[in-house]
Amino acid sequence: MERHHGMDWLRIGAFALLILYHIGMVFVPWDFHVKTAHPIPWVAIPMMAANSWRLMLLFVISGYASRALLSKGTKLGHFMATRSTRLLIPLIFGVAAVVPVQPWIELAVKYHYPHGFGWFWLHDYFGFHRLHGIGLPTWQHLWFVGYLWCYTLALTVMIALGGWLRAQRAFDWVFGTVLIVIVPIAWLLAVDMLLPGARETHDPLHDSVAHLHYFPGFLFGFALARSEAAMATIGRWWKPAGVVALLAYAVVAAIEWRWPGNTMPAHPWGVTFATARVVQGWCSVIALIGIADRYWNTDTPWRRTLTEAVFPFYIVHQTIIVLVEYWLLPLHAAPLVEFAVLVPATVAGCWAFYLIGREVGWLRPLIGLKRRAKGAML
Repeated sequence: MERHHGMDWLRIGAFALLILYHIGMVFVPWDFHVKTAHPIPWVAIPMMAANSWRLMLLFVISGYASRALLSKGTKLGHFMATRSTRLLIPLIFGVAAVVPVQPWIELAVKYHYPHGFGWFWLHDYFGFHRLHGIGLPTWQHLWFVGYLWCYTLALTVMIALGGWLRAQRAFDWVFGTVLIVIVPIAWLLAVDMLLPGARETHDPLHDSVAHLHYFPGFLFGFALARSEAAMATIGRWWKPAGVVALLAYAVVAAIEWRWPGNTMPAHPWGVTFATARVVQGWCSVIALIGIADRYWNTDTPWRRTLTEAVFPFYIVHQTIIVLVEYWLLPLHAAPLVEFAVLVPATVAGCWAFYLIGREVGWLRPLIGLKRRAKGAML
């Protein structure tokens, strides 16, 4: 299986968009760890452009990458051990050392928590209790890494039990047609109908709606990586899917504009909104994979660096965003000024975290990078 550079670029772009999205969370009227003093309702409109597909795309790409790793001839046990090392070590490090400042700031801003960060980290953070409804310790945005490990474990068990070849043939037969667009949309709509009003909790034991969305997406990416029929179908249908995604987004944006924030749309616009989000989300995934396959499957000197950097960026980015906004709050700056500071500060902080971490041998596995080969210079 040859490396698909287009999927690398798509992963890089998806994580870059995720960082920008989390910066946007400071300004939109939705709940977040720390907010600008004057949230802006219309910011929800551009946020909705990515809200419905950003996480699904990341799980699809992760499944695709898992198949690429296995296709190198790696034995199943070694594959799971390697993935565990690359995911669980950064997860544990992130929960212990990177994430804690986020709940401390949230408690300080929203609930006037009286203690400094050091006291909080030593006395409250590892208390395995709830403080003003916030479970401590917490993984915050790193839930994605935990879920990815769980899905990788489930996939490994499924492969070990056998029958994957038949499943791959069934995938090729079904998704080698326009059903590659229709069936996932039908599945996602059925999940929403079976679990009406359900919201993601990021508690792996009580998060049915997330698992029913993202685990099939992960498996889809895994099977897609070795399906010429499905990739060819995406090549035929990504343009119509892109048009449908734009039309569905127009419906989502119009309803959000008419009923902003937590305002409940009148019947039947609530159902229309939920349906349009599902259609927009999956059609966007198909369109983006098609674009990556058609136009981005080329290598450049920056591709390898950025491919390596995205995981460290992901680990640290939200902590930087929350911390910088916390420092900005006393200045009472205009939202545009805060945004102009947050973007370069977050990018600079992420680069510093990666560039320093990659040069220090013992830090590399903590931020999700492979250990250097013996004899390599630090």
